[in-house]
Amino acid sequence: MVVIKDNDVIKLIERAGYHYHLHIANRVLRPLILQIYLDNKTWSDIETFTEKMELYRHSGFRLDDLYRQIAACARLISAIRNGISSMKAKVRASGNSSERIYMEMTINNLPNNVKVFADQLNILYILLIDIDKKNAGNGALVYSQIQGLADVSYILSS
Repeated sequence: MVVIKDNDVIKLIERAGYHYHLHIANRVLRPLILQIYLDNKTWSDIETFTEKMELYRHSGFRLDDLYRQIAACARLISAIRNGISSMKAKVRASGNSSERIYMEMTINNLPNNVKVFADQLNILYILLIDIDKKNAGNGALVYSQIQGLADVSYILSS
């Protein structure tokens, strides 16, 4: 079990979590985001990654957990990208609420904000792979032992 206490990793996780809550899971978009079908484990991993930073700050992050959490966030990114047009339609159909203009601005900026989130995750992911390689020496990479990582690079760099 590889435990990471690297300051750069911590800063990247903090930055990604902050961006996620400010621009993706904010009060306008959260109801739409939560309608995306993802299994409970995926949602739990996303929540742990974006909200429970303080639990791991002092004890460190398990590398395998971080890989799983990044993979979960990548699945969410993919689902958002695939569902953006239906989310926009739901906002347009929401009637004449007093916040409709704000809602439309927020949903129209979502693709750019998802791209920023993906870029942040990709930087973290590359850093973790580098740390993994350094720690593995002649042993097996943690990366190679985690299922669900095959598409992560593709999703995050798209």
